[in-house]
Amino acid sequence: MRVLLIGANGYIGRFVADRLLADPAVQLTALGRGDDADVRFDLATGSPGALTRFLDAVHPGVVVNCAGTTRGGARDLTRHNTVAVATVCEALRRSGCGARLVQIGCSAEYGPSQPNSSTAEDAVPRPGGPYGVSKLAATELVLGSGLDAVVLRVFSPAGPGTPAGSPLGRLAEAMRRAMQSGDGELKLGGLGVQRDFVDVRDVARAVHAASLSAAQGVINIGSGRAVRLRDAAAVLARVAGYGGALQELDGPPGAHAPHGGHGGHAGHIAHTPHLRPAIGHPRGESDPHAASVAFPYPDGCGSWQQADVRTARDRLGWRPRINLEESLADIWMEAACRI
Repeated sequence: MRVLLIGANGYIGRFVADRLLADPAVQLTALGRGDDADVRFDLATGSPGALTRFLDAVHPGVVVNCAGTTRGGARDLTRHNTVAVATVCEALRRSGCGARLVQIGCSAEYGPSQPNSSTAEDAVPRPGGPYGVSKLAATELVLGSGLDAVVLRVFSPAGPGTPAGSPLGRLAEAMRRAMQSGDGELKLGGLGVQRDFVDVRDVARAVHAASLSAAQGVINIGSGRAVRLRDAAAVLARVAGYGGALQELDGPPGAHAPHGGHGGHAGHIAHTPHLRPAIGHPRGESDPHAASVAFPYPDGCGSWQQADVRTARDRLGWRPRINLEESLADIWMEAACRI
């Protein structure tokens, strides 16, 4: 099976590439903006016609799109998350390759959900921020394209390679700094939010399964269990061997975060004076007591998200295998090795 992977250098894309390369039946070609891609192509600026010619030459059986951005303003998010997907869909429609499309979506497309509920694929999407809007628009383009396509709506990925700017990445960095400086108390904010964390390697397994399946439409990829960020912080402290106290701080009332997370994978940092540094930000030179307090996820999804993952089980034969403690241990290992 010849697979064209778009976005192989991204957080999820790297693990998808590893998973596909481990399958001897897969011939993988990577397309992206970087110099190490097999083919250099920028979806945000390239024409559908140019991509069509490449598809006709390579003739893949599956196209996996992991490309996109989690940061920037509405214009950048639209270009890289929506216009890029429109280019892929149009090129596939024009091409004679007849490839199946596996598109990576995200849970931010759903927006807020009721506490203690599980969000199924038939929930009406109500994204609460520009990132979720840009990803939902991409999903609608895929679903309306008439292609053989599936959208994997990934909840909050965790594990090795977790971006340092994400909430879990910030937690690990804050803990590393506290241990390095001998701080016996770590003050953290915004830990009440609950998210469905799924290991990025399990996400890659889901992409592989979706590539081989005939499933279409939207399929949630998550653990099926919401975890409070303060509980994740306690597990991280145990994994790291941090014996200090974790003190939770309330975020400032009425705080609004700039958007910047893939499926909610980045944190809002609000500046509050006279507190110890928190969530990975060093003390400022101008104010030695300034602190950065993490406030809830800027994904527009409120305080709770939990995936209903029965469709992935029934249609892909997929279940998550890696628990959050293992994911956090890998996040800590990378943070601890950071100079």
